[in-house]
Amino acid sequence: MDTRTQVASKMLVLDDAGTYVNSLKAFCEECALLGIRPNVAGNGDVMAVLRANVDLGGILLYENYGGRPGNGLVMAREIHALRPELPIFLRRDAVSSVAGLGERDAAMFRCAYTLATLQQLRESLDASIFSRIYPNALVRGIAEITRASLESLFHGCEVDAETPYLVKDRIIYGEVFTLIAIESHWCRGYMMLQSSEGSVLDLLRGRPGGGDGLTFRDLNGTLGEATNLIWGAFKNRYVGHGTAASAPLQTQVPIVINHQRRYISFGSDDPQLCLKYTLRLRQSPDGPGVPVYQRFVFNLDWSPDEFSENPTVESFVESGELELF
Repeated sequence: MDTRTQVASKMLVLDDAGTYVNSLKAFCEECALLGIRPNVAGNGDVMAVLRANVDLGGILLYENYGGRPGNGLVMAREIHALRPELPIFLRRDAVSSVAGLGERDAAMFRCAYTLATLQQLRESLDASIFSRIYPNALVRGIAEITRASLESLFHGCEVDAETPYLVKDRIIYGEVFTLIAIESHWCRGYMMLQSSEGSVLDLLRGRPGGGDGLTFRDLNGTLGEATNLIWGAFKNRYVGHGTAASAPLQTQVPIVINHQRRYISFGSDDPQLCLKYTLRLRQSPDGPGVPVYQRFVFNLDWSPDEFSENPTVESFVESGELELF
């Protein structure tokens, strides 16, 4: 896996073989995987997790999950029908391939591996989930820009940012999200902010100077302004002057949104960069946090080798080209 990125991927671990737990945890840490798993190894519990708004990069599935021979294959069919965009990596006891499975069943898995062939799993993860390299400077900068923007608009709130991660799903979190185009000479796509309407409204009303009179329109305006602030700061920091504006008209792809399924598709299978921020009132630091999810979908162009950060005034002072007056 390329060491230039510290971005992780959240994986649903459906593997309950006791002898494998420690080695699986070590493998996940080594490969920048954030493993989560249901408390109960039952098909119903797993499907409930997948029906919820849990953003994932993929699934690690044991062929005999739940202690029942062949149960993994049964679960894979249910998972694939519900969330076909999620790659499934099948651990088998004896065969490090899909040999012996029917053609349709074999097609559900990104790869099959055994404890003796973990390198095979690693290569598949690199090819399917970590196929995009996100420069550290870009990821850190996005988090800094977004935190500053949210703190400037949500007065009286603290903003915490979690470890950035990659997702392969297309789930929309909450009832409200913003969408803005990202255009530069090295990337083209979209940025989204997603959150729960009720939770954010409660936060706005609970701030000093807030009030019960605030409505969803105030929420829409605040999140819309936050989106503009983030994009403006992104341009100032990472987009060369005139590069986006002078670019010729380029191809677009349809964006498909299914409100009932909380689903959005940008016409690309590439992993999306996701950052989660938690907002809390400073006057109630132990109170419930309000999550805001940020996603970057570079589905139209992605050339990280051309990424660069625009010079700042401080850098010119340090180089001697400018001096403080």
